[in-house]
Amino acid sequence: MTKAVLIVNPSSGGEKGKEYTVLAQETLESMYDSVSVKETAKGGDAEQFAKAAARERVEAVFVMGGDGTVNEGICGLAEEEYRPKFGIIPLGTVNDVGRALGIPLNPEAAIRMLPKAITKELDIGKVNDSYFIDVIAIGKIPEAVKNVGTERKTRLGALAYFIEGAKAFNVSQSYPFKLTLDDEVIEQESILLLIALTNSVGGFENMLPQAKIDDGYLHLIVLKGSTLMDKVKLIPKVIQGNTAEANETLYRKFKSGKITVTDEDMEVISNIDGDEGDKLPLALQILPRHITIFVPESKSSVK
Repeated sequence: MTKAVLIVNPSSGGEKGKEYTVLAQETLESMYDSVSVKETAKGGDAEQFAKAAARERVEAVFVMGGDGTVNEGICGLAEEEYRPKFGIIPLGTVNDVGRALGIPLNPEAAIRMLPKAITKELDIGKVNDSYFIDVIAIGKIPEAVKNVGTERKTRLGALAYFIEGAKAFNVSQSYPFKLTLDDEVIEQESILLLIALTNSVGGFENMLPQAKIDDGYLHLIVLKGSTLMDKVKLIPKVIQGNTAEANETLYRKFKSGKITVTDEDMEVISNIDGDEGDKLPLALQILPRHITIFVPESKSSVK
């Protein structure tokens, strides 16, 4: 008997999770003999539900929520010897992972494509003792963005992140990063450092055009600009995906590394897949093709 687990974050996407749960359950019941629906009530629930599903050896786990809930689902599967196939029904503010995979951002469309979906292998990243599938952000911009409340995210969507992030460009403080990337060591002052797994970052789908979901690399961008004018000039280059060529940015791809700051008295906190993450230092490594994920049958849009 085939079994699937549907994990729903009812507060994601303007609290529309419950609205789509019935449709998702009915659709999955046409694909599997048994479907169990689990609703999250607090942080960590999705991770525990996914871990339990893996240990029950179900065929598939589907997460309906935003990037943070999807991250929890992946974390629940990442260390298990048996990892069920994984599906995403995007229901958050930005939905970077869904964008990168070509999954419809409209929840109803994402649900209706599942019966004809195919599977693809997906890289994930390990950061200290946890995991990520989208992006790690460090610096003044993610610090500003973390203050965006649930009500404002619901009302403004991704625009709320953009507004808060733009404010941080006026901040002069930067961090003295020390980057150990495979065999290379780099020291660089910056207000923003990003480590991404896909081409979509913060809703901008061309920010890292060279990043693929299964290329076996982590992709790093560091903004070098120190003056306000430097920072303003960087905005269109970053959005248009000219990061590797821009003199004002540092780009590297790597398989394992460490991110820290040279000032030992400085406390710097990361943002991982949209939620507050660990303090620096961060130990990083790529886990190539670690998760089998459902993507649209027309996979030409999958990077």
